[in-house]
Order: sequence, then structure tokens, then C-alpha cells
Amino acid sequence: MTEKILLELLRRYKTGEVAEEKVLAELKNFSLATESFGFATIDHGRELRQGFPEVVYAPGKTKEQLKIIFKNLYERSTGNLIASRATREQFDFLRDEIPAAIFDETARMIYVDRDKTLNRDDQKKILIVTAGTSDVPVAEEARLTAYLWGNAVETCYDCGVAGIHRLFAHIDKITSANVTIVVAGMEGALASVVGGLTNRPVIAVPTSVGYGASFQGLAALLAMLNSCASGVGVVNIDNGFGAGVLASKINRAR
Repeated sequence: MTEKILLELLRRYKTGEVAEEKVLAELKNFSLATESFGFATIDHGRELRQGFPEVVYAPGKTKEQLKIIFKNLYERSTGNLIASRATREQFDFLRDEIPAAIFDETARMIYVDRDKTLNRDDQKKILIVTAGTSDVPVAEEARLTAYLWGNAVETCYDCGVAGIHRLFAHIDKITSANVTIVVAGMEGALASVVGGLTNRPVIAVPTSVGYGASFQGLAALLAMLNSCASGVGVVNIDNGFGAGVLASKINRAR
């Protein structure tokens, strides 16, 4: 069942052509609808339950598997689509089958943007701040995810604590953002600083950027978890996608 079919079903219910029990049964079936290909089971009901189709994690999948999954989602959904942590090789393999697909090299994402004319709410802006330029790939994954989920997004890159005056140059953006995502490696101190400057939610994303004692992002993760600033939540190391989704859900609830 697509959104178009669902709307038609609801219209028929309003005119008395379809019984309430029939509508309820169809909604239950659709919200739990899956399709199995042996190597994958696609959750087609996720778009109705969560407001966004199932997102595909590309690593570990062959080019053929990714193409089958992504094409099936494209044909049976109405919203934007994401395949995260994808490669150029995977994109080149499926682009002929899905001409609408786009590849973002920095965010490492294959996506379909069906909402290019969407009126994004500037009063519920998501701000993404990075400590350094090396954190930008994770930040771009968060930015593009939040954008595809329908949000207005701004960025302030390379304004970490080593030159904290660079951060203060963006204080108006920090205090006006509805949600701020802070992406930082090394010692991860930037999340605490930003958390102390705003009364809105801050989502901290530790990155694996740093020298040996950063332990591939573990030092930043622990620092963010132990933040002395209140209202700072933390996602996993390098999880820009998770931060983008969480920020989007906070926006929808506010």
C-alpha cells in the first residue's frame, strides 16, 4: 500500500463505502508490511510508522544487494530515501536503475530527494557545529540526514576550542537554533562549551579524529558523556546519521 492508496481508502471511509474495521485492518497490515528477498527483509511499513522510509546501511552489502533493496524502496515509498556509508562504486552500479539517486561523496550517502520544494521551518532550525575540518564528513552525514527529514539546517565548521573566538563569532546562530549538533574528535570539549551557551537541546557526536590516545574516538565519547553542561545528549562515535535523525525527531515534537 502506498500513501496514495491509503488516502483513497480514507476518502472511501469518509463517504461510507468502506467499513471502519476494513480501514483498521489495512492500516495494521501496512504498518507491519515487509518483503523478503532472502538476503534482506524490507520494512515497508516504516514510512507510515516513523515518517521516513527504511534507511539502508550500505557497508557489508554487495552492489547487487544494495541495488535490489534501494530500487524496491524507491518503487514502494513516497518519501526521501537514504543509503548511508555508501561508496561511489555502489552508486555507479545502481544509478541507471534509479536516475533520481544522488551521491554525496563527503557524507558518503546515496539519496533521493523528493521534497525539493518543501517549505522548511526556519523557526525550527538545526545547527551543526564542528570542532575541525576533519570532522566535516560526519557533520555532513548529519546535515544531509536532517535536511532529507525535512528540516532547515545551518552549519558552522572549524570552530573548536583551540581557537574558541571562532565559536563566539557564531553565538547568534547557536542561541537561535532549535537543536544543535556538535561534532568533535580529539578531546571532545566543544560539546560542553556549546551546551553552556544555549538553552536548547545539544546532540554531541564524538568522531574518531585524533592521535593515538584519542583511541579512535573513545576519549571524545567519554568526555561528552561526562559533560558538565546540562542538556547534552550523546550518540555513538562517528554516528552523524543518528544525530541527524534524533535532531529531526526533537524538531517534530517541539
